Amino acid sequence: MNSSTAQSTNWFDKGAEAYARFRPQYPQSLAAYLASLAPNMALAVDVGCGNGQLTRDLAEHFSAVSGFDPSEDQIAHCTAQANVSYQCAPAEDLPLQSRSASLITAAQAAHWFDLPRFYAEVRRVAVPGAILALISYGVPLLEPTLNERFQRFYWDEIGPYWPAQRKLVDSGYATLDFPFTQINGDAISFCLEWNLEEFLGYISTWSAVRQASHAGKDEVLTHFAEELARLWGEPTSKRPVTWPINMRIGRV
Repeated sequence: MNSSTAQSTNWFDKGAEAYARFRPQYPQSLAAYLASLAPNMALAVDVGCGNGQLTRDLAEHFSAVSGFDPSEDQIAHCTAQANVSYQCAPAEDLPLQSRSASLITAAQAAHWFDLPRFYAEVRRVAVPGAILALISYGVPLLEPTLNERFQRFYWDEIGPYWPAQRKLVDSGYATLDFPFTQINGDAISFCLEWNLEEFLGYISTWSAVRQASHAGKDEVLTHFAEELARLWGEPTSKRPVTWPINMRIGRV
C-alpha cells in the first residue's frame, strides 16, 4: 500500500460489523480449559458476549450456552448455533434461573460492569462449585520492525483517549476486587497471521480510536496508518500478531 492509498482509506470508520469481522478469535484451548474446571457441562453463560467469539467455543463443551450483551447491535451480529442462545441483557440483571450455570465467563468485558451487582448475579445463577472466569487479552505484540511504532501509538498517541477502565485490562484485571476462591489459570497466549487490513480493522474497534476521532484527532490515526503501511510493506503480507491471555478465575 502506498502513502496515498493509506491516506484515502478511512480505516477507523467501523461499527459492530467490523467488530464481528476483525476481533480476534480466542484459541480453542481456552474454552477447553475453562470447561475442565466446571462442575458439570449443563450450562455455560457468557456475559458481555459481544458477537459471540468465546460463546461459540464454549458450545463445543456444554449442552447449552447462553450469551448476553447489552448492545442490540452486537447481538444482531451473533451467529446462530443449535445449542447457543443470545439475548440482549446487562451483566447485572441476567434473565436466568437461580442455580443454573456451571460456568460464567466475561471476556474483555468485566471492566464495564457494576462489579458488586454483577457478583451478586453470579452468586444467584451459579450452581454449587461453579466457575467464574474474567478474561482479557493484553496489548498485542508485533514483529520488532512494526512493534516499536505500534506501541508508541497505543501508549502515547491514543493512550489519553482510553477510558479509565482500560487500565484494568492492561493489568490483566489484577487490581479488580474478586471475592471468590481463586484458581491459578494456565498460561495461554495466541498468535494470528494478519495482513494490514485485518490489523488496522482490529484497531478500528477500539474505544480509544473512536474517542480520538470524536475529539478531532483523525490526523493522528491517519498518520499512524500511513507509517504502519510503509513499515508493513506489501499490504497483503501476513504478519504475526500475538496476545497474552489474562484470567481471574474463581470457584463460586
